[in-house]
Amino acid sequence: MTPRLFTPVDIPAMPLRISHDDSIVSIGSCFADEMATRLAEGGFQVEQNPFGTLYNPASVALGLQRLIDNREIGIADLVQHEGLWHSWYHHGSFSHASQKECLEACNSRIREAHHTLKEANLLIVTLGTAYIFEHEGLVVSNCHKLPPQQFTRRMMTTSEIVALWQPLTDRLHTFNHGLSIIFTVSPIRHMADGAHGNNMSKATLLLAIDQLINTPLPTPSYYFPAYEIMLDELRDYRFYGPDMVHPSPLAADIIYDRFQQATMSPSTIQQAHNTAKQHKREHHIPIR
Repeated sequence: MTPRLFTPVDIPAMPLRISHDDSIVSIGSCFADEMATRLAEGGFQVEQNPFGTLYNPASVALGLQRLIDNREIGIADLVQHEGLWHSWYHHGSFSHASQKECLEACNSRIREAHHTLKEANLLIVTLGTAYIFEHEGLVVSNCHKLPPQQFTRRMMTTSEIVALWQPLTDRLHTFNHGLSIIFTVSPIRHMADGAHGNNMSKATLLLAIDQLINTPLPTPSYYFPAYEIMLDELRDYRFYGPDMVHPSPLAADIIYDRFQQATMSPSTIQQAHNTAKQHKREHHIPIR
């Protein structure tokens, strides 16, 4: 008998079935972008990280609350540093030398994503870390390279995360009755905190999500084990990028394949596969 060289992660099929008729919002860490990109290439309608990369559960929650309210940011939400204007609620990809252009870049996406979330069938939430940065009492999504002494950094507790997200699921249900949520924890390790700090952070996220999905919520909520697949099935370093922290493209493809198996019918998977192949052909740049 051939020995098994990894610990398989059992993923039962979820009650929801994603189809190409669905509208999807993916928000959270950079792994949310990895999954959203593959969904888009497969022909799905995806709103991808309307605030840019968000790592912690507080910033993701604040972003979703802003989308529900269709509440644009103002000048008071910006900070100028090193010749650029930055939003405390957005990733640096939204920063501009012009204050006006920064506001428009941020607010145009908020307006678009408000309408997308209102009609969406699925919200995919990918949390990366339980650590947050606070600036004058405000949880910021990005420090934008300002001096570190201006910020307080701490790890949220499980109870804090649950207390923040339980009422948010109520608001999401009121805003969009047809919405379901898939939570996942990013397999990307935050090694700046050391191995122990990273594991404590991921464990906090896992405990919080477990409490949420096992509590009766108005919005149907599920968990997809991207973190566990990376940790147990893809534990070999050949599945990591050169930094030994981020999953390699192959690892992301494998995790996405497992996501498809858990959330899509065979016919939808085949259609997505064919569309992705066509996308790659159309965007292939030949060597001259």
